[in-house]
Amino acid sequence: MVGIITYGAYIPRFRIKTEEIARVWGANGKEIAAGLGVMEKSVPDLDEDTITISVSAARNALLKRDVNPDDIGAVYVGSESHPYAVKPTAVTVGEAIGATPVMTAADYEFACKAGTAGIQTCMGLVKSGMIKCGLAIGTDIAQGAPGDALEYTAAAGGAAFFIGNDDVIAEINHTCSFTTDTPDFWRREGQAYPRHGGRFSGEPAYFKHIQGAARMMLEQMGTKPSDYDYAVFHQPNAKFPRSVAAMLGFTSEQINPGLAVPTLGNTYSGAVPVGLSATLDIAKPGDRIFVTSYGSGAGSDAFDITVTDAIETEIDRKASPTVADMLSDKVYLDYAQYAKHKGKIVMQ
Repeated sequence: MVGIITYGAYIPRFRIKTEEIARVWGANGKEIAAGLGVMEKSVPDLDEDTITISVSAARNALLKRDVNPDDIGAVYVGSESHPYAVKPTAVTVGEAIGATPVMTAADYEFACKAGTAGIQTCMGLVKSGMIKCGLAIGTDIAQGAPGDALEYTAAAGGAAFFIGNDDVIAEINHTCSFTTDTPDFWRREGQAYPRHGGRFSGEPAYFKHIQGAARMMLEQMGTKPSDYDYAVFHQPNAKFPRSVAAMLGFTSEQINPGLAVPTLGNTYSGAVPVGLSATLDIAKPGDRIFVTSYGSGAGSDAFDITVTDAIETEIDRKASPTVADMLSDKVYLDYAQYAKHKGKIVMQ
């Protein structure tokens, strides 16, 4: 049995409303918010980045359950906004939680699914017996050029999952992936902001890959959408996950608990991890969770997860803030303050 032994999320307190961004660019904020299904998004503090968010998420996971640092044999951090082009985020996280030096570590990049790729790697290492426990994190300080459509959703946040086989709180029954070369979104080294294919980001990118991985999972597991209590899909906005859920046969009731994007925005590599964390915050023993991430470039990872009795006996879910707690604890910024926080104002 390999699965999640504890988990934690972290979301910055600061927010900016969609209407405030639209006001600056002379756009119709209410119309944009309604179209995206995103009312506001999180903004990192001046001293927050992918490293600090990753450390905070990992420490929140450790507040829920004590894990011996000597048992942590691997740390993988998935993000497309690592602070350094050359210097791994993962080693700083490992140092901060006391897991160094006897561990392997690496930074992952696969647009918005780098965090779930880290979970898969930890699963393989635990199953093979190479490590006792691994830490997989998905987090981002997402970028959006001023005035670009991405600016309305590009947010900050992430979540951490300790993967092991000792009294798991959520067993990962199976995982599979669907991957093709589909350049719908990209950013070259040294460029401050990414570029995207506009409407092509939906089809043939997002919908093709999520449906490909999801249908593969249902076929391999011999299940149907109604067999699951919850479902989490990558959420670049609120419209896409709701649409793909309906295409696959999942209901709003299954996806709403993990749909954080309306008041969080798109946390890229953190999107599915945060959605899964929100779901685990309320899940009961025996609940089954269907998860499918998506990363531009492009690919999807799917997971079939069953919550165990250990979620009520081995961890204390109230020991660190829930996703709902963090979403409700917020401070609003105007566009000038937001631009300062995001480094959009470049000083000489």
